[in-house]
Amino acid sequence: MAEKKTAALAERPASKSNEHHQRLTDSEAVSPSKERNANFPPAAELWPARERQNQEPGLCHSLRPHQVNLIGEIDRDLAAGIRHVVVQAATGFGKTIVAATLAKRNLDERRRTLFIVPALSLIDQTVEKFYAEGIRDIGVIQANHDLTNWSRPVQIASVQTLMRRQMPPADMVIIDEVHRWYDAYEGWITGPWKHIPVIGLTATPWTRGLGNHFDKLIIGATTRGLIEAGYLSKFRVFAPASPDLSAVRTVAGDYRDDDLSKAMDKSALIADVVTTWLERGQDRPTLCFAVDRAHAKHLQQRFLDAGVAAGYIDAYTPDDERKEIARRFHAGQIKVVCNVGCLTTGIDWDVRCIILARPTKSEILFVQMIGRGLRAADDKDDCLILDHSDNTLRLGFVTDIHHDVLDDGKPRQKAEPRAAEALPKKCPKCTFLKPPKLLICPVCGFKPEPKCQVIHKNGELVEFTSRSARKPIGDTERIEFYQQLKHFAAARNYKSGWIAHKYKEKFGHWPNGLDHLAPMPPTPATLGWIRSRQIAFAMGRR
Repeated sequence: MAEKKTAALAERPASKSNEHHQRLTDSEAVSPSKERNANFPPAAELWPARERQNQEPGLCHSLRPHQVNLIGEIDRDLAAGIRHVVVQAATGFGKTIVAATLAKRNLDERRRTLFIVPALSLIDQTVEKFYAEGIRDIGVIQANHDLTNWSRPVQIASVQTLMRRQMPPADMVIIDEVHRWYDAYEGWITGPWKHIPVIGLTATPWTRGLGNHFDKLIIGATTRGLIEAGYLSKFRVFAPASPDLSAVRTVAGDYRDDDLSKAMDKSALIADVVTTWLERGQDRPTLCFAVDRAHAKHLQQRFLDAGVAAGYIDAYTPDDERKEIARRFHAGQIKVVCNVGCLTTGIDWDVRCIILARPTKSEILFVQMIGRGLRAADDKDDCLILDHSDNTLRLGFVTDIHHDVLDDGKPRQKAEPRAAEALPKKCPKCTFLKPPKLLICPVCGFKPEPKCQVIHKNGELVEFTSRSARKPIGDTERIEFYQQLKHFAAARNYKSGWIAHKYKEKFGHWPNGLDHLAPMPPTPATLGWIRSRQIAFAMGRR
């Protein structure tokens, strides 16, 4: 990879040193909020709403339809004066290609672009992708990078370095993986970036309070949509074992790491991870997500003991070692890479199996982990997910997780628990997680036998002989009466509480377990009863 990168970048002009940065005056080094914005052309002039061809001028690849649509929506929002937007684009959407399209257009119109990444490992990856799209006038803001050149109109910066440097001038800012929020962003958005376009890119725009900093969420494509269109891989989920998390505390909405480590870093659970992979993994290139460094190393060692070539990566793994592990992984020399949180974003590896040994309550973390295995590849039928964390049973399939608005940071009301019927079901025979209401397991063919729910009790039958004697009310009458109340309430926009109270008024108890029933048009008898209750209520108020 190093030789390829050197060859690709060899023809670039020599980078200037940081002396250029030192020579920048404050008005040049700080964003154009004061001087440059005074002459900033109107948004409608810079970003006219226009239909675009699939091939943007100067780009090396044709844009996919969903990318064209997204760029068009960004254009329309900027033309309407909306400055700060978040773009949701699932893994495999091609977010960097969209960013390159915007940067290339800025170059053609003599405007500067600042592209920010949250991890050092993403710097060179982004440079290579931009360069592959014909964008060569690039500077890098990251320590003493070889491509440091503050005069270049396209700057790719790590947020960590940017926090320690003066802000370069920019006419558009693009924040990659914006769900990884830094406090510095807030100061920049309300300060030097206040009057320029800021576009946040992420597959999971659900960070708490993100809506306080951005004006709009643009949904480019969901995971489900990209799978159905063939741009992402299908997936299958197995849940071999359920860990005991009863003693694990919750902090800030997710499991506490030290408690989680004690619960998951157990010999039996680790052995089950390896055994399950040997049985079902089919020798697929695999990423294994662990709780902490000790847990990940124990998993790696157990794989090695079983004769499986396994690697290990954490936040402290040197860049050269990380690249070597990636090279060996792609060459098939390493089958499983155990990691701690550092392979959840921004990697383009050909992963065909995901091991979830890290339980979480976070939809963001869950979707990001699964997303590493959903990229399409040649001869890849699907991604196998071995969920040893119960994440899927807890949160649902990643294709079912979706939010239409940004979080405004307000205190959250206690969320309604997801209906049990809406969550995946585990096949008791093969542990495959099947969609709800799917009776027969598509993997092993298991079909659960219905169980009799009738409880037998001794009693005495009573004969009703009098015609005037009241007949006992049967379940059918109660059910149909509830369905008719439901229909009546829906037609008049009554709340569900009205249905329950009227049912109790007639039968003397609450309608437990009936809310799933479909509405039924009320009979004249039911309408008459409802009318009588309304009259009685009106008379009682006089």
